[in-house]
Amino acid sequence: MHLLTAITAWPEGKVAKRIVSLVPSITETLFDLGLEDEVVGITKFCVHPDKWFRHKARIGGTKNVNIEKVLALQPDLIIANKEENVAEQVHALATKVPVWLTDIKTLEDSLQMISDLGVVTGRKDAGSQLATEIAARFEVLPSLLKPLTAAYVIWREPWMVAGGDTFIHHLLTNLGLLNAFGHLARYPQVDFSIPSQQRPDLVLLSSEPYPFSEKHIAELQQELPNSHLQLVDGEMFSWYGSRLLQATDYFSRLVEDWNK
Repeated sequence: MHLLTAITAWPEGKVAKRIVSLVPSITETLFDLGLEDEVVGITKFCVHPDKWFRHKARIGGTKNVNIEKVLALQPDLIIANKEENVAEQVHALATKVPVWLTDIKTLEDSLQMISDLGVVTGRKDAGSQLATEIAARFEVLPSLLKPLTAAYVIWREPWMVAGGDTFIHHLLTNLGLLNAFGHLARYPQVDFSIPSQQRPDLVLLSSEPYPFSEKHIAELQQELPNSHLQLVDGEMFSWYGSRLLQATDYFSRLVEDWNK
């Protein structure tokens, strides 16, 4: 089995020429590194860039990869993610093709991944420059004027939130927010109707994976009358590749709004 858990397992000097990406945020990063010809397959959730979504071969979803389609593309590297992809499918692919299994929990993890991605694709300078620019932009994010607790909601029926061992949690912390459910792991279910449940200052309703809208604010506001409920762009909080460049401007606007 050729399961790469770190880029150091990739043979030194080897450059991937036929890549299948099973991770939407990494697909976008590959595009931004200029790998138009090298990327031969993506998932149906790899919606950025639009021209790749429309024209690149799609090999299923992140959770239901069509292994036969992947292998038919004859990749020399498959890029997967521990959280977004299914372990059994990744391991099945890894018996045939080298797989780089990423595991991103922090901003530092994402920056290292971007840098390593540049190395394995022959775009070392571009990867390093991209990671450096993202880090610099996060350094100058505005600060909250007062501490705020927050819940980041990703699903309803049941309500589910981001726990403390997630990339989303780390970004919330970077913004100066205290995750009201940071003491819980992964994406726990919560019941906001229970009086003893956490009552955060901010409740952020993500646009993905559940497509929250204004009607859900009205629904949840009844349970949390003293919380400020807000729709947020889930890609900005959970896509850990080159989209982080756009995320810093988005986060700056959010913090300025929260400071009012």
